[in-house]
Amino acid sequence: MDGIVQDITVGTKRGSDELFSTCVTNGPFIMSSNASSAANGNDSKKFKGDSRSAGVPSRVIHVRKLPSDVTEAEVISLGLPFGKVTNLLMLKGKNQAFIEMNTEEAANTMVNYYTTVTPVLRSQPIYIQFSNHKELKTDNSPNQARAQAALQAVNSVQSGNLALPAPAAAVDAGMAMAGQSPVLRIIVENLFYPVTLDVLHQIFSKFGTVLKIITFTKNNQFQALLQYADPMSAQHAKLSLDGQNIYNACCTLRIDFSKLTSLNVKYNNDKSRDYTRPDLPSGDNQPPLDQTMAAAFGAPGIIPASPYAGAGFPPTFAIPQAAGTVLRLTVQNVHGALAPLAIPAAAAAAAAGRIAIPGLAGAGNSVLLVSNLNPERVTPQCLFILFGVYGDVQRVKILFNKKENALVQMADGNQAQLAMSHLNGQKLHGKPIRITLSKHQTVQLPREGQEDQGLTKDYGNSPLHRFKKPGSKNFQNIFPPSATLHLSNIPPSIAEEDLKMLFSSNGGMVKGFKFFQKDRKMALIQMGSVEEAIQSLIDLHNHDLGENHHLRVSFSKSTI
Repeated sequence: MDGIVQDITVGTKRGSDELFSTCVTNGPFIMSSNASSAANGNDSKKFKGDSRSAGVPSRVIHVRKLPSDVTEAEVISLGLPFGKVTNLLMLKGKNQAFIEMNTEEAANTMVNYYTTVTPVLRSQPIYIQFSNHKELKTDNSPNQARAQAALQAVNSVQSGNLALPAPAAAVDAGMAMAGQSPVLRIIVENLFYPVTLDVLHQIFSKFGTVLKIITFTKNNQFQALLQYADPMSAQHAKLSLDGQNIYNACCTLRIDFSKLTSLNVKYNNDKSRDYTRPDLPSGDNQPPLDQTMAAAFGAPGIIPASPYAGAGFPPTFAIPQAAGTVLRLTVQNVHGALAPLAIPAAAAAAAAGRIAIPGLAGAGNSVLLVSNLNPERVTPQCLFILFGVYGDVQRVKILFNKKENALVQMADGNQAQLAMSHLNGQKLHGKPIRITLSKHQTVQLPREGQEDQGLTKDYGNSPLHRFKKPGSKNFQNIFPPSATLHLSNIPPSIAEEDLKMLFSSNGGMVKGFKFFQKDRKMALIQMGSVEEAIQSLIDLHNHDLGENHHLRVSFSKSTI
C-alpha cells in the first residue's frame, strides 16, 4: 500500500502560505494587501483538499508540478490564449510558479479551460488553481530577471513593437520565434489509413496545448489547420513532426506555418473543434470555416459539407484485411511524441479513435488515478461503466483508507489518455472528478485473505467491453459526455413512454426523446444536464428490457 499512498499524496505538497513566506525571505516578492489569508492557512487547506479546486477567483493563478527544466516562456504561454500576462513569479526549486493575468475575467477563463483540459508542458501534466493572492509584486532580484525579461519580450510582441531588442534571457527562454504564427498548416500525403481530428490532437498535443483544429480537403488532399496556445509549441511541433509518417510508409505529415494567426471555429464536430469552447453546436452538415478563412485557401466553398465518412477517410479508401499485416507508428519520441506502436491493419480504425489494440506494448501507462470521488456513493461498477465508454476497463480499485480516490486500469495507454481527456472535471455524484496518470503500471488484486470489502474488481473478462472487436462501430462513436444519450438494442415492445419513465426513475429529468426514423431499435434521449446523463448511463447501460434485449447506452454528439 506504500506505493498507492504515495500516488494519492502527490498533490498534497506544502501550502501556498509556506511558498510565499519563502519568497519574502528571499526578497523577490512582496505580498499584496490580502496576503494575511495565506498566514491563516487558507491556501494550504485548499491545497490539501482538492488539488484542482477552482477556489475564489483572482488575477493570480498558482501552477504546480512543473517540469524541472521548464522555461519562463513556457509558463507564460499557458496564459497567453486567455489575455495579457502581467507578472510572473517562478519558484523553480519547488517546481511551481504564479502567473498574474491582466483581468480577473481572463484568469477565470483560463482556470475554467484547464479544469476540463489538463495542461501539459514537456509531456508532463501540470496543475492550476486560483491563488488566494490578488496580485504579484516582484522586484528585480537576479532570480526574477529571466521572468521579467520573458514578460517584456511577450509584451513587445503583443503590442506589435517588434523593433525593441529582446533581452538575451528572453531569447534563451525561447521567445525568439514569438512573432511567428501559432497556427500550423498540415497536409497528410499518401493517405492510406484514417487520420481524424482526434488522431491529430493526440499527436500534436505532445508538444503543447492545442486550442483549435479544422480539417478539410483541398486538391484531393486531407489537410488541417491547428492552433497552439503559443508560437513556440508550433515551432517545436513543426521541427519534430514535419516529414514523419503516422503509419509505416504512409500518412506522411507535411507541416508549415499558416498565414493565419487565429482560427475561427463555429462548430465542434468530427471536422472542426475549439477545445476552449465546449459549448459550440455540432452544426451537422455545415462547413466548419467562415468565408474569410475559406478565402485563405483559395475560392470559398472548397470545404465539402461532409468530406469524410465516419471512419475519417474517403470512402474509396478501404482498410485491407490481410492477415498478419502490421502498421507501425513512426513518429519519433521527441519530448514524448507518440512512441512506436504496432497496430494490426484490420483495426486501423481503432487508431483513428485514439484506441490501440489491447495488450500491445508501447502505448504508455494504462492506469489512471481518479480523485475527488463521493466516497458514500462510488463503487467499482459505476467507474467500470463510465470509463468503459472510452476503453476496455481491466481493473478498478477504490482505495481502502481513502475512498475518495480510485485506480482505474484501462486496456492500454491510449485508452487511458482518451478517458482522462473526456472525463476529467466531469461531475459524478455531485463532485467534479479529477483524473491523472498513476505511477502504477497495474492495479494489484488483493492477496488471498486480505481485507478488501469488495473495493477491488477484476473486469478483464467482462462481456460489457465495447472495444474488444477490431473495427467495431464503437470506435467511430466516441464522444465527450453530453446531456443527450444514444440508446440502442431496444426491443419492438418498448414504447417511448416506457423509456422516458425508466430514465426518470433515478431522479433525472427527461427533456426530449426521439426514435430513429429508419431503425426503432435506436433512439436519442436528452436529460436535464450532463451530470444526469452520466448517472443515467451508469445506471441503465446493460439494463434488461426483456425479450433477451439489454439496453446499450452511450453519449451522443447530436441534440434533439
